Amino acid sequence: MALSEKLPEKLLRPYDPKATEERIYKIWEDSGFLAPTGESKPFTIIMPPINANGSLHAGHGLVMTIEDIMIRYKRMRGYKTLWLPGLDHAGFETQVVYEKKLEKEGRTRFGMNKEILYKEILDFTLFNSKHIKSQIKQMGASCDWSREKFTLDDDVVKTVHQTFKRMYDDNLIYRGNKIISWCSKHQTSFSDLEIKDEERVESLYYLKYGPFTIATARPETKFGDKYVVMHPSDARYKEYKHGQKIKLEWINGPIAATVIKDESIDMEFGTGVMTITPWHDNADFEIAERHKLDKEQIIDEAGKLLPIAGEFAGQHIKRARPLIIEKLQKKGLVEKIENDYKHVVKTCYRCGTIIEPQIKSQWFVKMKPLAEKALKKIKKGEIKYIPEHYKKITIHWLENIMDWNISRQIVWGIPIPAWFHEPRCIPKSEREKDVEKCKEIIVSAEEPVCEFCDAKFIRDPDTFDTWFSSSQWPYITLQYPDNKDFKTFYPTDVMETAGDIIFFWVARMIMMGLYVTGEIPFKTVYIHGMILDPKGEKMSKSKGNVIDPIKYINDFGTDALRLGLVVGNTPGTSLALSPEKIRGYKNFANKLWNITRFVLENSPDGEKVKGELKDEFDKLRDDITSDMENFRFYLAAEKIYHYVWHRFADEIIEESKKNAEVKSSLKYIWENCLKLLHPFMPFVTEEIWQIMHPGKLLMVETWPHDN
Repeated sequence: MALSEKLPEKLLRPYDPKATEERIYKIWEDSGFLAPTGESKPFTIIMPPINANGSLHAGHGLVMTIEDIMIRYKRMRGYKTLWLPGLDHAGFETQVVYEKKLEKEGRTRFGMNKEILYKEILDFTLFNSKHIKSQIKQMGASCDWSREKFTLDDDVVKTVHQTFKRMYDDNLIYRGNKIISWCSKHQTSFSDLEIKDEERVESLYYLKYGPFTIATARPETKFGDKYVVMHPSDARYKEYKHGQKIKLEWINGPIAATVIKDESIDMEFGTGVMTITPWHDNADFEIAERHKLDKEQIIDEAGKLLPIAGEFAGQHIKRARPLIIEKLQKKGLVEKIENDYKHVVKTCYRCGTIIEPQIKSQWFVKMKPLAEKALKKIKKGEIKYIPEHYKKITIHWLENIMDWNISRQIVWGIPIPAWFHEPRCIPKSEREKDVEKCKEIIVSAEEPVCEFCDAKFIRDPDTFDTWFSSSQWPYITLQYPDNKDFKTFYPTDVMETAGDIIFFWVARMIMMGLYVTGEIPFKTVYIHGMILDPKGEKMSKSKGNVIDPIKYINDFGTDALRLGLVVGNTPGTSLALSPEKIRGYKNFANKLWNITRFVLENSPDGEKVKGELKDEFDKLRDDITSDMENFRFYLAAEKIYHYVWHRFADEIIEESKKNAEVKSSLKYIWENCLKLLHPFMPFVTEEIWQIMHPGKLLMVETWPHDN
């Protein structure tokens, strides 16, 4: 714009984010540049699918900001950029949210028709997904909406089913009757990763068990205990032999107990003797498996005692515990009670209910063969971790990995494509020869037909753990194996996510990507930190301190929020976010607006920076470019912020008022500053650019380089 030209009317007024951002985003969408263009080297990020059951929180805002910074930078560097967005049905998480809605309406999912419940949750999710998508756009996310995926899309479900069958055929998936973690409130099983360890202070009861004294914190599980276990090297009990029978008086009368010697017993805990409840304790289950002992269920799936508990049958274990102790005291079977017993209990990560292990037939993934391949790639350095220490954390977990229970007893999710042969009533001796060949389990997306008899197959009622489908996200979204996108953009470049799901998701994506495609799913894992409230405390709904990024956008503008989220935010560390910080960056956006007005009024066209000013700016440009290449976005943002405010605005502009050579450099420096700022503050910089260069888009301008 020449000096003689009149400034646009809007530039004479204060910068207004509300009047700008939606309009600018529409321009980006209509431009076609949100999709990958050109034939240059690809750069790909697959967006972690956001739970489609509510609204964006501050953590989501950080994800959108960091990933958009990466994409905008690489787009300006000339890469063929793809940022593929997606939403997650979020299985158990969404069902829990919907259950709370049902509770408010006086309803419960238990007893509801499954098809009706599924349809209700689907409608609820699809309604929320529109809201979520609009909020993602508000964050300025320059992702390719034409490639958007949802974890319940037909092609996603098809691929998940195909993967399950392939793993089953490869003997990597099996159905086992094993002890699993069970939440009695939500009545579903969980994997080990979804269990939260919580330290509690409770009572420890010392009970007389014949000639022994046993210590337990859970007397309600002891009704079926008929094995007393001790270490074979414990001299205190050397007179008792393995397999020896002992008659004794117990909770509901006389029983015959069997002595078991096992090296897993901790001789230092309690009296060194314990009874076992194999149906409701992992360690006890393993002892029973080793010695081929009976296992009997004491507590049902709702946390209530079964008929084996006699007079306590039907009572919830919380209410029954003191009554059981009272009965044992009357029988003289309580030796003492310690009321300050500190121990760790396993709880449901979502509701805090104490986990009640149960023996159930579930689907498990054999993880060690998958982990071995992932470990080789990680140890060879084929996947870079930022921060580096997450590499060691991942390796440690993979080296000690356990089989993964992928069955969930919920309606909302991808159904497991397995069918069980209907029970047959014909006695084995009377069956025809071919009936013996009937398969008990068939893995198939469609209802199978038995080749040898007329019996029907019953569909497995369970759904997949949502992480099973999410673990396949990178190659599913790119439509493995034949789609051009998969061949062009896989492996992806960066997986940016939170540290608390490094095992839930990142490690599993590596394993599944290697198993299905033979290649790692991404080259770099970038772990962002947690967003804390202004006092530095973890946000939670119960505390009432959850930060709503959309409120901050409405108050201060998206650019201010984005800069507030990234400046000072080193990878893997937590960041306290306050309104005052974001308000400061709103003032910075206004500063950019005012600088632009001055530059356009005082700078002639066609001039370039020279001498010391050029050297100074080139160094800044190179420093920021190095930071961007090495994922130091927090430093890059801070450097350009300080240069613009304290060097360009406070000093260079002042010098230009009395120095013609400096004045002739203003526009060149300013345009390049806008380019450096664009990945961080896309809306205001794009608006300014279009004022300075009508009809041209800053988002596809070339990143500043030496010329």
